Amino acid sequence: MKADRSPLDTAALWTASLLGAGRSPIVPGTVGTLASLPLVVAAGYFLPLPGYLVATAVVIAVSIWSAGVAARVLGAHDPGFVVIDETAGLFVTMIALPITPWMVAGGFFMFRLFDVLKPPPAARAERLPGGTGIVLDDLVAGAYANLALRAADLLYQRLLA
Repeated sequence: MKADRSPLDTAALWTASLLGAGRSPIVPGTVGTLASLPLVVAAGYFLPLPGYLVATAVVIAVSIWSAGVAARVLGAHDPGFVVIDETAGLFVTMIALPITPWMVAGGFFMFRLFDVLKPPPAARAERLPGGTGIVLDDLVAGAYANLALRAADLLYQRLLA
């Protein structure tokens, strides 16, 4: 730990990196999303929808805080090892969707696709300062992924009927 970092700064850095998952030398965002899957699946499986929404709000708040601290401490707009935003985006992706192997796999891939593509307004949201900008583009990607999964599920249901 550097002498100028408080214990709270250090905790925020560990949280922002999802306990080190963001330190992956290759595709840290994908590794962070994979590391987030067990938490999202457990929350979606064990919590009723209101509890899942509260958990999502808590994850978003913790993500904005820890990403903001990481950006401030490191003097970077969006440090590459910050992957807690992927956790928040994946939580949004899975809101009110069934926790099945196909839906979870689809959620993972759709979220990664929209996180990389950054459709509007995600790219604009990313330019906001601090933790808000770091996390908000992932929330937008999560919303797009959620809608895409719902559309795919509806199409699938209609084709089977």
